[in-house]
Amino acid sequence: MTDKTPSSASAAEETPLEGEPAREGEAPAQQEAPPGPEAPAQQEASPKPEASPEPEASAEPEASAQQEAPREGDAPAGRPVVEVSPAVHKRLTTGLGGFALAMGACLLLVLAIYAITPRSDKEVLPTVDYGAQLWAMRNDAPYTVHAPEGLSDRWRPTSSRLNGLGQGGGEPVAWHLGFVTPGDEYAALEQSNEKASEYVPRMANSSKPVGTQQVNGQTWTKYHREDKQANSLARTLPGGVSLVVTGTATYEELAVLAGSLKPQSKDNAPLTPSSGAAETGS
Repeated sequence: MTDKTPSSASAAEETPLEGEPAREGEAPAQQEAPPGPEAPAQQEASPKPEASPEPEASAEPEASAQQEAPREGDAPAGRPVVEVSPAVHKRLTTGLGGFALAMGACLLLVLAIYAITPRSDKEVLPTVDYGAQLWAMRNDAPYTVHAPEGLSDRWRPTSSRLNGLGQGGGEPVAWHLGFVTPGDEYAALEQSNEKASEYVPRMANSSKPVGTQQVNGQTWTKYHREDKQANSLARTLPGGVSLVVTGTATYEELAVLAGSLKPQSKDNAPLTPSSGAAETGS
């Protein structure tokens, strides 16, 4: 019969007796502290000094203020944020002084450009091609049309108008042809089959002749309108067609225009005016 060792006996064997040295490999048993006055709690555990709560309390309002207050440059809600460089931001926020300085510089630049730009008070009229009107008058007018031939390039045509053409003979047919003369004045050829006693005074701006002038052996009647500084030479052809050269040009330049007028044939007529020297006389 085998003896069984009670658990209490084995526990007693494992526990060393007081004063007996500890077995090899075993940790010494913790000895109980002798009775006596209790040590203060600070001696038992010396905790590390805790940080003062005051900085944490002050940091919390600052953090909340930073969260509540929008940062400088933030766009309002609902608007896109446009990022600009520091240089651009500085220019945009320099204030009224910088803006006034920039505007003053621009104004000086504009004044300088205006001062050096050449200007002219005279109106520059465009040059027109009256070949189409001449062709229409030459072929469709109820009378033989007269047109200038041989004028120099310094006579610049600036206007050409037809009236009454294509009305079936119910109205008078008139042609206006305006020029800028070599003397930088205005001269116009006016011709029509309207009644001469009505047409000539209206085109000459006067009903009182001031004399006559011979041009290429033909007699032209002179008119003058003082308030409009208008000079005119008029002549009525045997068929009832009236020719009037009028404008601010001198009588000498008007005589050049009158002397260049030639009757235009309907047969094989060119579309553009011909060139050549115009004869004048007095």
